[in-house]
Amino acid sequence: MPRPISATISVPSLIHNLKTVTAQMGRPAVPAGSVTPRVWAVIKARGYGHGIEPAVRAFNRADGLAMLDLEEAVQCRQLGWTGPILLLEGFFEPRDLAVLDEYRLTTTIHTAEQLDMLNAARLSKPIDAFIKLDSGMSRLGFSPARFRDAYARAMGFVDRGLLASVGKMTHFARADDDAQVTRQQLDVFRQATQGLPGAVSVCNSAATLTPGLWAGVGGDDGQWVRPGICLYGASPFADRSAAQLGLRPAMTLASRLISVRTVAAGAGVGYGHVFIASKNTRIGIVACGYADGYPRHAVTGTPVTVDGVRTRLLGRVSMDMLAVDLDPVLHAQVGAPVVLWGEGGPSIDEVATAAGTIGYELMCAVAPRVPKVILEEKQT
Repeated sequence: MPRPISATISVPSLIHNLKTVTAQMGRPAVPAGSVTPRVWAVIKARGYGHGIEPAVRAFNRADGLAMLDLEEAVQCRQLGWTGPILLLEGFFEPRDLAVLDEYRLTTTIHTAEQLDMLNAARLSKPIDAFIKLDSGMSRLGFSPARFRDAYARAMGFVDRGLLASVGKMTHFARADDDAQVTRQQLDVFRQATQGLPGAVSVCNSAATLTPGLWAGVGGDDGQWVRPGICLYGASPFADRSAAQLGLRPAMTLASRLISVRTVAAGAGVGYGHVFIASKNTRIGIVACGYADGYPRHAVTGTPVTVDGVRTRLLGRVSMDMLAVDLDPVLHAQVGAPVVLWGEGGPSIDEVATAAGTIGYELMCAVAPRVPKVILEEKQT
């Protein structure tokens, strides 16, 4: 019998989340006359740990897909995706350009070195590109002082048949928690790109879900938003839950109790005895540990659901097991179902907050040894 742990990926929830995000972009709060942006559904890191195949199926109504990895981009083409694919970090070596050419991939350009590689390339057809501005993230992109020169050089590649179109993009550092910093970045972006033609892409999940934020950015060839984490049922905001945003969990990490025992008052539980029972306490051992992707730094009190009842983690997470408090679940026995996060359990954001991290990390960290169960959309 296989170990009783699995990660269920819900394609219907992924579909629902994309619909929810696109619907929110059409709220009445958006200024009249604004054109609803096109959507890059971000599926980097194997679809945030959910898998490329279910992500491509679920997001087949997105306008485009965005990712980092060339192999994943090729896989999307092999799965039948014919729409635009954006490489968020662009290409890394001259030989990568042959892959972009063959599979018709859109590239981000954020360094002079990439422009140099493109200058020397031989392509069968021109490709599309977005020139990235560092508006305050201090990560990737041309500085405001150098952006227009980089953009002009890229436009020269259009005349030479290397590029088909040139757009403008940036990335917000604090769209989830600081409107003032985001406005400052927008001002930098507007000043650096004023008068330049082409499409615009500036909004991540938090910015996409902030009504009207993208509406005043412009772009004579339209605008693309880049929702990521929200498509998978987690919130990009600390003060608004996924449920409040109308999102559904797309990943459920579940297991079962493999041992039940009573620990005497004063006894320790697990490595380091970081939890000491203050009274006789009934505990359960769950077949899930940090080697499965559950965060080792989760602390006592992290929420867990056992047999439909909400309870808590006890002590230190082991490689293959963790302990839970069964006093609130007196009927639970060996074999009882446990939801670590997702449908029927705590949200992934709750677990991440208790562990001092973010839902992104937990999604991406689920280990390959955990079997994935794909819940497909019901056919009518």
